[in-house]
Amino acid sequence: MSALGVVIPCYRQERFLARTVSALERALAGREWRGALVQAAPSQEPLPALSSHWQRIPPPVSSIRSGQGAPLTPGAARMLGFAACGGTWVLFVDADVEVDAAWLTRALEIIDRDDDPALAGLWGRLEEWFVDAGGERPGNPDLYGVGNREQSSDYLATLALYRRTALAAAGGYDPRLRSEEDFELGLRLGRMGGQLRSLGMRAARHWSAPRPSFGELSRRWSSGLCFGQGQVLRLYLGRPGFARLLRRQALYLATLAMWALAVPAAAFALARGDARPLLAWAVLPIALLVVMAARKRSPALALHSLLTWTLNGCGLIVGLFRVEAHATREATC
Repeated sequence: MSALGVVIPCYRQERFLARTVSALERALAGREWRGALVQAAPSQEPLPALSSHWQRIPPPVSSIRSGQGAPLTPGAARMLGFAACGGTWVLFVDADVEVDAAWLTRALEIIDRDDDPALAGLWGRLEEWFVDAGGERPGNPDLYGVGNREQSSDYLATLALYRRTALAAAGGYDPRLRSEEDFELGLRLGRMGGQLRSLGMRAARHWSAPRPSFGELSRRWSSGLCFGQGQVLRLYLGRPGFARLLRRQALYLATLAMWALAVPAAAFALARGDARPLLAWAVLPIALLVVMAARKRSPALALHSLLTWTLNGCGLIVGLFRVEAHATREATC
């Protein structure tokens, strides 16, 4: 039986944490395991009671003193837990994720059998659920589009079971990234020959406030989550994988290019005293909104999509050019 470590990074998701911990305790009943709960920021709500399986890693001292968001990135929080929990395999579970016992049983059978040394990680389908004053309701039944059949994956996110030696050999999660740390880790593991696999079944439920929402856009900017797209491009500039990452951000770059075209259109219109160039440019965002409104059957959702692409594009530029001195790989690996 493979030794198992469990890591829960928690960034102000305490209201979902009791459900997350309870699901893990039930699914792992009768098995030896050690868990690490990493608080990436000071708690806004009381933490649930934790069994003796858990070690709590408090938020950084600088974060406690300031009362503001923690300097810990998602990758940094996970690597702190990785160092503390032990285990030949390590299960990373975000604090708003309720693990499905059937998936975990199947995953543990595979790692206990351990007949594929190239296997580096496992996950599965994540089912989205929303919680608000009106109660609980389902969202996207396949949040990452992994499907209902067992197949290889390029990366694991939100719920990930990794072989410790494979994760360590790849260098672990990169603590310099505000986001995109899952996909970037998948690139490194793939270059090493590590195989990632989806088990083709529901692995967990992901709980959150209703999305999409305009408030979520503000949160993504203030927390820096939308900067990761640019950070990872800067780190991979001139290295293998850059083209693949650039294609992944193509929608955001195209949106920025569309807005950038407004500048020469406006300049030409002012120089000629003719509004037609600017009106011709305006056809682009209007047509895009019309198409998206028809596709999503909602003008509000169409506007949200355009704002999301714009925000992520702007965040990409910020992340590309701004270096955050506190985030270094050596600090957590």
